[in-house]
Amino acid sequence: MDVKKIIISRTDSIGDVVLTLPVAGILKKLIPGCHIIFLGRSYTREIAEASSNIDHFVDWEEIKSHAFEFQLQQITKLHADAIIHIFPVREIAMLAYKARIPIRIGTTGRFYHYFTCNKLVAISRRHSELHEAQLNLKLIKPLGGLNFYSKEDIRIHYGFQISEPLDTSIKKLIEPDKFNLVLHPKSRGSAREWGIANFSKLIGILPPDKFRVFITGTAQEGEMINNEIFNKHPNVIDLTGKLSLTQLISFISEIDGIIAASTGPLHIAAALGKYALGIYPPIKPMHPGRWAPLGETADYIVLEKYCSKCRKENSCECMELITPETVYDKLIAKITNHG
Repeated sequence: MDVKKIIISRTDSIGDVVLTLPVAGILKKLIPGCHIIFLGRSYTREIAEASSNIDHFVDWEEIKSHAFEFQLQQITKLHADAIIHIFPVREIAMLAYKARIPIRIGTTGRFYHYFTCNKLVAISRRHSELHEAQLNLKLIKPLGGLNFYSKEDIRIHYGFQISEPLDTSIKKLIEPDKFNLVLHPKSRGSAREWGIANFSKLIGILPPDKFRVFITGTAQEGEMINNEIFNKHPNVIDLTGKLSLTQLISFISEIDGIIAASTGPLHIAAALGKYALGIYPPIKPMHPGRWAPLGETADYIVLEKYCSKCRKENSCECMELITPETVYDKLIAKITNHG
């Protein structure tokens, strides 16, 4: 079959979507001239649209708010030749089946894929040793993809481009004679966190004549860290709640590096080729083997030990035991070696 239009379905978080973008990039090489439609959540639209490999974004939240007949009409009128269920959603799988999309690719791990998909790929994400981006790419095998892609090959296929210039009021805060470093202390509950106190201590040992420090996050997160960070370190720049997602992408493209847990901004920075230092728990499947940032200068820190406590808690003792001095030494070594 001549495949021209392909839907990539990934309706979860920002970091997940960033790590799915290489699927579009590699499909563009496999099938020259193909049209890639990204089916995602509204708040990840700016991420998908920032990739030159995504031709059209479809808002799943807008579609699912209507009756089934409307949903089916919206999926059918896309006239897709194939759909790849990167993030499995039963309702979407059923709609693709009812819309008679010719090629419907899903995993063997979801029972409903056996009667809604006609191309099944055996993947066990929870127990796999592969990176999330590598697992995503296994699903393009029915379209001619390889069984394995290296992390080095994946990281050059994001297709990230800046769609909006950074606001001048923000850009003027960047100091070209210093290392402009973003710290993203919180994760909106999507990842295990290093702890506000550790970030505060790290700020305290960063030489102010060499580092310009910015804090990003939501306005609510800004309130949560106010006492421990902003009141103690008046020289840091508070950008919490002040950047749209598009502006955050533009801002990260202008700074030098970021330190965060496994969050969207960390993966955005890695995709943009910035120094992205992630702090991770050792527990599977949250460990860096699965979720490390993929980029030319991306790196991570993890305490290599057995851990089970953080499986049920948002805080992680194994992460909090990583000292600010360890993170500082890693940061200094990286920027010294790479200039």
